[in-house]
Amino acid sequence: MSSEKLDVEQGKAKEYKQEVKKDNEHSLRWKSAAVMLAVILLVGLLDIKFVTWLFFGAILYFAFDEACKLFKVESAPLVPYIAVVWVASYFFKDPVLLLFLAVIVLASRLAYDKSVDKKEFLPLFYPLASMLFIWSLYLNYGVKSLVWLLVIVALSDVGAYYAGRKFGKTPFSPTSPKKTMEGVYGGVGLATIVGGILIATTSDIGFFAALLLAGLTSIAGVFGDLFESYLKREAGVKDSGDLIPGHGGMLDRIDGYLFASIMLYTLLQIGR
Repeated sequence: MSSEKLDVEQGKAKEYKQEVKKDNEHSLRWKSAAVMLAVILLVGLLDIKFVTWLFFGAILYFAFDEACKLFKVESAPLVPYIAVVWVASYFFKDPVLLLFLAVIVLASRLAYDKSVDKKEFLPLFYPLASMLFIWSLYLNYGVKSLVWLLVIVALSDVGAYYAGRKFGKTPFSPTSPKKTMEGVYGGVGLATIVGGILIATTSDIGFFAALLLAGLTSIAGVFGDLFESYLKREAGVKDSGDLIPGHGGMLDRIDGYLFASIMLYTLLQIGR
């Protein structure tokens, strides 16, 4: 066989292997997504405070560990803060306030011992703060508010993906080169309309207020995703971890929710 034919055959074999690899990754991604969806549906349908608290606590544990690695911070000294705050959050109607207590304690430790790394504050805000907001949503507005959050952020991602593939031309941000303005518009538009209708039909919130609520929550989710992309680029990694087959780490799956939850809870509190 001539060298040219050999090169062609090797090229075809390489392409075939790449296609098989993509198919396997795609299949694995869908299987993981199905398992995650099943777990979320089970927790939501049970709607038991302790079970929901444990579920979010598990998410916080993995997300916190990944965040510390991205921030290049030792996680061990912060574990007591995270653990105490999360346990206490079970007994508080507005757990968000516990964040300030954790910050005060850590600041006091910093003032007492100057050798404390100032970057230890970062994991308290990301992801602890957001998980406290998500837990506060559940405590104050019930499981339906979590459904709103899930639908809005999920549709933002889905809409952005398909709109970006179909119409995407204009780069959105250097932080995430694959994102396009057209994709963002498509995602936010879809999430605003469907999310707004969902909120208006499952609450006493007016339609236009519901659209505004869904739209701003969607936009916050977009920047939550962008922020995590920024952290990964700064850390020089592709994924935040390898916890979820085909999806990467926990932060890779919840990044949009970490910003969107804060926006949703804050807006609901303003209109209370």
